[in-house]
Amino acid sequence: MRYIFKFPDIGEGISEGKILQWYVKKGQAIKSGESLVKMETDKVVTDIPSPRAGTIINIFGKEGEVIKVDDPLVELEIEGISGAEAQAIAAERPKPLEAKPIDEKGFGVVGTLEVAGDSAFLPAGTEGMPPPEAAEAPAAEKPPKKALATPVARAMAKELGVDINQVPGAGPAGRVMKADIQRFYEKKQAGEIKPMTAPTPEPVEPRVVYEPLSQMRKAIARNMLRSKQSTAHMTVIEEVEVSELVRLRETHKQAYADRGVKLSYLPLILKAVVVGLKEFPLLNAEMDLENDRMILKNYYHIGVAVDTKEGLVVPVIRDVDKLSIFQLSQKIVETAERARERKLTLEDFKDGTFSVTNYGSIGGTYGVPVINYPQAAILGVGRIMKTPVVKDDQVVVGHMLPLSMSVDHRIVDGAEAARFMARVAGFLKDPMSLLLI
Repeated sequence: MRYIFKFPDIGEGISEGKILQWYVKKGQAIKSGESLVKMETDKVVTDIPSPRAGTIINIFGKEGEVIKVDDPLVELEIEGISGAEAQAIAAERPKPLEAKPIDEKGFGVVGTLEVAGDSAFLPAGTEGMPPPEAAEAPAAEKPPKKALATPVARAMAKELGVDINQVPGAGPAGRVMKADIQRFYEKKQAGEIKPMTAPTPEPVEPRVVYEPLSQMRKAIARNMLRSKQSTAHMTVIEEVEVSELVRLRETHKQAYADRGVKLSYLPLILKAVVVGLKEFPLLNAEMDLENDRMILKNYYHIGVAVDTKEGLVVPVIRDVDKLSIFQLSQKIVETAERARERKLTLEDFKDGTFSVTNYGSIGGTYGVPVINYPQAAILGVGRIMKTPVVKDDQVVVGHMLPLSMSVDHRIVDGAEAARFMARVAGFLKDPMSLLLI
């Protein structure tokens, strides 16, 4: 029998994918579970296996083409099946697959950051763009003016191999005379006149360059638009004097390095956030309008933004409240490395309850983070800067940490957001107080 295998649903609301590489060709025998094609989706790049053994009869779609879920991928000839069994196989829908990472690719998009200034991450809309325009061609050169000459002069020039249009005419109205041609010919033979060649036009840089949108960039655009349209964004901003936090890290970072782990500020910040979320549960919630209820979550899966060459991704660190600072440091480093190597799976992006984006790690100071819908809030962390501060009525050098948090104002009131920020700021100002909780 012949069986058409369609692009299956691999979960997480994915509706389309781009064909990156075919592993099979017509006439090739294939086993069940053997990879057919490498596909790029919004979330991951993954291999799609064959559900059955057989021979490839047809391949649908070219490399680089975007296809929808349930579009045909391949047609198989399956030996030894007929009758009712064949009808049952032909009628079955492809089972949802779990996307698995592959060596070269694997990534996901949960949210991104809109930073004030020139480095905004929010993508501009590209739908409805006009087709690419041809680069403006340089103006065509005017043809040389035809020489004014008698037929006798033209015949003489032709006999001597002289282009009469290059000969300056000394006759009336610039007419080219026989003597003019003779003088031109003699100078040319003496090498005084170089042969004229057509000028080589300089390359013209195109005014615009068009690049196709990657599946990842399309996902960022969709998610950012959904967040802006589905939530009531409000942002609160705070500055925290964190000299004690800086000293704590300096004291222990070498001990962590000796154990093979880099101690950054991020795990300490995540710990402070989790304590704050336990005290202010609405920031760890989502709104369920269909059932007229709020969903308050008693687990703490924190999304951490990672900057990669392909774009910003936000994998989830699970059960942050149950991890030590050392374990959390290990987890952050390991997750970031897998993100940059594009080895994350769909599971790495599920069930986030709150997000943190550390744009300070790339030199940013203040930003307005965009909420990872349907989460209630996202915290933006800026760059720690040395600055004059007043302590005990004395001006001394301090370390200021800028924080900005966007919340869904439908879920979180301004006063609740301010109290949460004050609580987190207090832990960062006095990090040893986290041990007293």
